Amino acid sequence: MTRTITEPARQIDVIHETDVLVVGSGPGGLAAALASARAGAHTTLVERYGCFGGNITQVGVEGFAWYRHPATIDSEGIGREFEDRAKAMGAALPEPQSISHALDAEAFKYVADVLVGEAGVHPMLHRMFVAPIMVDGEIRGIVTESKAGREAILARRVIDATGDADIAAMAGAPVFKTPREEMMSVSVMFSMSGVDKAGFIAAVKADPQTYADWAKDGEWAVTTAGKEDTLFSPFLRKPFQAAHRAGILPDGLKTIAGTWGTVSDQGDLTYLNLVHMTRDGTDPDDLTSGEIEGRAQAMHAIAALRAFMPGCENAKLRNFGMTLGIRDTRKIDAVYNLVDGDVRGQGRFDDSIGIFPEFIDGYGLLIIPTTGRYFHIPYRSLLPRSGPRNLIVAGRSIGGDKVSHAAVRNMMACAVAGQGAGVAAAVSIRQGRDFHDVDMRTIQAELRRQGARID
Repeated sequence: MTRTITEPARQIDVIHETDVLVVGSGPGGLAAALASARAGAHTTLVERYGCFGGNITQVGVEGFAWYRHPATIDSEGIGREFEDRAKAMGAALPEPQSISHALDAEAFKYVADVLVGEAGVHPMLHRMFVAPIMVDGEIRGIVTESKAGREAILARRVIDATGDADIAAMAGAPVFKTPREEMMSVSVMFSMSGVDKAGFIAAVKADPQTYADWAKDGEWAVTTAGKEDTLFSPFLRKPFQAAHRAGILPDGLKTIAGTWGTVSDQGDLTYLNLVHMTRDGTDPDDLTSGEIEGRAQAMHAIAALRAFMPGCENAKLRNFGMTLGIRDTRKIDAVYNLVDGDVRGQGRFDDSIGIFPEFIDGYGLLIIPTTGRYFHIPYRSLLPRSGPRNLIVAGRSIGGDKVSHAAVRNMMACAVAGQGAGVAAAVSIRQGRDFHDVDMRTIQAELRRQGARID
């Protein structure tokens, strides 16, 4: 039986009031805050870490649109703006497997600051959401904790961009979670310095890898649509196989394999997505063991690359991501939950808030958008089926099944959902209506004004 204690009742200072409160600043939350402010609402962005950007800046996932090919019909709007602005500010490099630019995770922290400041969003870093403020079935704000203690922020509309549907779950909205053993893996992202770029690229060109190589040797179960099989992929497995044979990697560690992002003229090899583990991102004990085990595995990976990857002989660790990269936790049970057929069958919806190409990466499936196919993201998938009023969800926790999640959990799709949620919040305040009753035509008109493509 679990022991308990009783917390004494206490009054909490209200430190801030706002029209729209966005909680979480990953691609979904950052896009939501910018969209809301640009639509005229007084908007506040709360983030538990010391920088905005979430998966980009805190985890180090720099390949924002690595799926993009010449025939891809891509999302537009704020997500594309992240990439374009980063390029203009010297915070991006050409991505090796696509016609996109990888974002510089460190430099994008500043890019995000500039975007937030220009839009007039009120920034609140270093505050962690701990509880919703509920009054008569309506969410009125949140309670945070920080070095300043426990504080309250009041809001007329709340956007849950935590990635894990934390607010929705605590506020009583219906949520569900994939069983732990079936969850998409978590990653420990890291970068290396001291890489001989010429030697590294020469080795890659001498033995080019494709997406079909992901599924070889039985260590990864990946199914493609076939059209991806001959396309170049910055994939690394052979150095780790050689390291196993040489005894550099432990016998029990055979999961190291994956992709690299960019290599700079200065010798930085970034966005190394090589370490994958099964962990539940809503379980702090799982997160603790994942962080520690993941960093240990990354050091093994570096030793293997130094020994068996040309160009890496004198390389060393540059940095780890600030936290684990989580792909899969809670999702809301939405008014409409996306399904496999929507993302693989070019789903079309009257309440579309944006489009996303037919890019599916997860649960053993890999489909690259090379043929111009795309689907709509419906507004209803952001709305909990029941529960508190004045709450909407953005990012990877919108409603859907496994295959649809493998599409919409990608960062550009999260930005599409975020922009839709932010515009909806501003419009709902302007119209004095709940999220479920707001006029869809007005939302879509504002999204178009902001440069989003919705059809």
